[in-house]
Amino acid sequence: MATEIKIPRVGMAVTDATIIEWQAKEGEWVEEGQVVVIIETEKVRSDVESPAAGFLHILLKEGETAPAGKVIGLLAETKEELEALQKGAPAEISAKTEEPTTAAAASAAPMAETTSPTKTAVPPRGEERIKISPVARKLAEEHAIDITTVTGTGPGGRITREDIEKAIAAKAAAPAPAPEVAAFPQGQVKTTIPLKGMRGAIAEHMHRSLSVAAQLTAMGEIDMTEMVKLRNEFLEREKVIGARITYTDLLVFAIARVLREHPMLNASIIDNEIKVWEDINIGVAVALDEGLIVPVVRNADQKSLVEISQTVRALAEKAREGKLKPEEARGSTFTLTNLGALGAGWTFETAIINQPESAILRVGGITERAVVREGQIVIRPIMTYSLTYDHRVIDGAVAAKFISSLISTLENPTLLLA
Repeated sequence: MATEIKIPRVGMAVTDATIIEWQAKEGEWVEEGQVVVIIETEKVRSDVESPAAGFLHILLKEGETAPAGKVIGLLAETKEELEALQKGAPAEISAKTEEPTTAAAASAAPMAETTSPTKTAVPPRGEERIKISPVARKLAEEHAIDITTVTGTGPGGRITREDIEKAIAAKAAAPAPAPEVAAFPQGQVKTTIPLKGMRGAIAEHMHRSLSVAAQLTAMGEIDMTEMVKLRNEFLEREKVIGARITYTDLLVFAIARVLREHPMLNASIIDNEIKVWEDINIGVAVALDEGLIVPVVRNADQKSLVEISQTVRALAEKAREGKLKPEEARGSTFTLTNLGALGAGWTFETAIINQPESAILRVGGITERAVVREGQIVIRPIMTYSLTYDHRVIDGAVAAKFISSLISTLENPTLLLA
């Protein structure tokens, strides 16, 4: 009997993956444990090993996308079995996908950039809850299918994957509206970038985040005079410390400890409940040529400044080399994006929340600016900040208190280290 090769599930999260490259050809013999296919999921590339030895029969080609649990290939024990599969694999095998239970999803640890359990394709009919399988709901969302117009054929009128697939087919068969000639820019295209892989994941995550959260941004400035002095002292003692401390390291250290006092900033909405996380896992945005990725410093509030510095540096290097593991980019509870390292000076931007978190802090570069201190105009190193938070979870007063504590901490760092 043929052995299935599936898109692996990372933790309890269910996410789509793109097949980047098959490492063996159709019909080729592969050994158990051999890397048989490379996939990209949640902006991270992963190797999928063969679960058994056998002759490879490929079901999904390179460039195609499938959800976790999808069977993308089969391993035949004999040449005869391979030939039978090549003549036509059973539909129930090639279309098979695991559907997670509600209990499993509810018990999942905080996952960065995973599908929000609160998202629905459309509002339910009046007060009636629409019965639909998780896979069918996700498929409906991807193809913009109004589930209130779909009749379920499953038990108790439950909408199944097959019902949504029929709706998709019917939608595709409908006559397309006439294109508007003036709707697109005119001229010669320099290059075309497929909206898939990392770029596609970023586009989907950002759009989904704005769709599911009531996002509000608070902006301001922080006087970094004392923090600059502290960082310079660390640089002078770099060899003794054993690490080159950066402003990002100091920010992660400070944020993690301030979050202890303001736990609502370290929360998520899961299954219509606000879950305040015990662990403080800080995601640190890293810019790559292909886009942005957010490796995670786990239990940052329990790490020393040197441990945070070493962790951030190691994760950033792995991200730039394409060696970051999927689990190293999941599970954040709060995100920091520091554009100052990229030369962004006195600027303000609205950062988009990294779902299912409830807040993200964006900081700019440290620039010298004229400010008033004790009635005198003086020059001070100033850093801009933008805190975007989910108003469903965090009230304005709560966000203001967090910012006030963070500013006090950064402007008086000796108290932080004490």
